[in-house]
Amino acid sequence: MSGTGAGTLAGTGCGGSLAAAPAVREPLHAPVAHLVRGGVVEGVHYGSVVVLAADGSVELQVGDVEAAFYPRSALKPVQAVAMVRAGLPLEGDLLSLAAASHSGEERHLAGTRRILELAGLTEDDLRNVPDLPFDPVVRENWVRAGRLPSRLAQNCSGKHAAMLYTARLNGWSLDDYLDPAHPLQQAIAEIVEDLTGQGIAQVSVDGCGAPLFAVSLHGLARAAARITTAPPGTPEARVADAMRLHAEMASGSGRDVAALMRAVPGLLAKDGFEGVQVAALPDGRAVAVKIADGADRARIPVAAAALARAGVRGEALAEFAGAPLLGGGAVVGHIRPTGALAPAGRA
Repeated sequence: MSGTGAGTLAGTGCGGSLAAAPAVREPLHAPVAHLVRGGVVEGVHYGSVVVLAADGSVELQVGDVEAAFYPRSALKPVQAVAMVRAGLPLEGDLLSLAAASHSGEERHLAGTRRILELAGLTEDDLRNVPDLPFDPVVRENWVRAGRLPSRLAQNCSGKHAAMLYTARLNGWSLDDYLDPAHPLQQAIAEIVEDLTGQGIAQVSVDGCGAPLFAVSLHGLARAAARITTAPPGTPEARVADAMRLHAEMASGSGRDVAALMRAVPGLLAKDGFEGVQVAALPDGRAVAVKIADGADRARIPVAAAALARAGVRGEALAEFAGAPLLGGGAVVGHIRPTGALAPAGRA
């Protein structure tokens, strides 16, 4: 791992070399979505967007796609690939859960328990932060039942259970599996650099307590494309297949990211806190989105517009145009991607 600051040149899994770590700077975001009420632009969401063509070239960039940023949970597919490369034997729904930001539904809790059981461990071995379920309905029912925050209910528990399982299989220590210097986290950092094709700019701590690696938005899109174009049977393909076949395990019932994967055949998609979204198709076309203010309401409409620019048919994306704005109970406006994201020739 290149650590903080300057990147290094090193061999990667695809026979190439690492680019330098992206610069840590204030991102030069641009307008990516308008909040339109009654024909008037009431608000503007700034952010950055990158669209990659199937050959990996940049089809479109808006804002600052090369500055260092934290992908948050959008990096989980990469972390899952690293664990599979390190020997994690999970498949199907449990592998999808290993890459999940789950809603805390019973199937997510049961799946996390199953991963822990396979490792010969229990919930007490988890080191993620206790929390209530992410889904509002599930959370409300949880509270009504008098249940307290727990590590199992926290939305990253599947990833943490998989981290523990990977550590146990390799004979690594368990109590400190979240330490950036731990062999597991070092292995994950190596694969982050491999798949993004660039050095890591900075290491921090995610909300769940796991190490968080700063890369560029361009690098995140490149990693997603590397995962979806990998040959069948590889760790990358195993993760992509698991998430696409078990989209609700990687997110939850009613979650927009699962609906997006169902609507667009072959699409791999993962969201992250603070307005991050990445998505990639089997031919290597990929998009990555960062909403500057972290507003979730702009994430999917902007991502859908980016996928349209990548060539995804409009009818498949129609339901992701964004929630309508209401006035007196009637629809009076909407969130609209800016002209920079309009289909080619229609800007």
